[in-house]
Amino acid sequence: MERWLRGYFGFRVVKTSVAALAAIATAILLQVPNPLSAGLLGILGVETTRQRGLRIVFARFSASVVGLLVASALFLLIGFHIWVLSLYILLAFPLLARFGLKDGIITGSVVVFHLYAKQEVSADALIGELELLVIGLGWATILNLSYMPEESKKLGKLRDMTEDSLSAIFTHVAASLRNPETVWSGVELLQAEDAIEQGIAVSARARENRFIPQSEPWQLYFHMRRDQLDSVKLMMESAAFVSRKVPQADQIAALFDRLAVDVKSEFYEGETERELLRLENSFPNMPLPLTRDEFETRAALLQLSRELKRCLSIARRAKRRKASSEPAVIQ
Repeated sequence: MERWLRGYFGFRVVKTSVAALAAIATAILLQVPNPLSAGLLGILGVETTRQRGLRIVFARFSASVVGLLVASALFLLIGFHIWVLSLYILLAFPLLARFGLKDGIITGSVVVFHLYAKQEVSADALIGELELLVIGLGWATILNLSYMPEESKKLGKLRDMTEDSLSAIFTHVAASLRNPETVWSGVELLQAEDAIEQGIAVSARARENRFIPQSEPWQLYFHMRRDQLDSVKLMMESAAFVSRKVPQADQIAALFDRLAVDVKSEFYEGETERELLRLENSFPNMPLPLTRDEFETRAALLQLSRELKRCLSIARRAKRRKASSEPAVIQ
């Protein structure tokens, strides 16, 4: 049921429709003037996360109260002229923005325009507008806090997409090192970048849906993958300068073959890093290049190995060791 609702309507749309209907029905039941405005305020108050919903509702209610006070003073001092609304905007909007209540500018304008339409500043008129605010924003808050869709399945899929794309990238880099003539479209790089950015956005939304803010493992994971992807891009630039086949290229390609498998593990085993260290230690004992082309190729491979080392160090900091009893960063 939830999948169907989210796939066809979008869950926020469903909540918004319920909040608007409930607010209008409540206003009619309580015989509050302008009951449709309660529905409008309910629509304005529905948000995508619990924490954002609370912040926005507070800002809109506070901005509306401030707006009513400013508008009431203007109407009492100057009168109910149409140009007074422009004066209200000139005075109230900068004031609300200065106090961090700019999210409530529209809501405040709704109740102020109601007050203008009534052509009176009285206790009954102000109470009526406050009742609309409480009903509309109240129902929005109830819907914001009542239920938010679980994001763990989506995050799991984005993780799999990220790891599959990175694995394919490492496989293609290995193939390119073994055969510099290999042609690759690089589509997996775009897929990995898209999955990582989506993962960061979804994990941030999942964190804001918690009543008590806390560290979000998924955020740590996707930020780790973003750092790795930046390193991968630099490695690909170095690999592009490998114009001929040399023994060192085959050795580094073997590391990428292993990394294509290790990237999908939730543990950091460290074998690839140890193999890379042994390879780097062997570089000084290798014969010097005989041609400029070989020199440039081996220089690119040296830079590639250094960037690979940085990429592995990122994973070492984020993943738990296989024999460790500490809780994993990646769930």
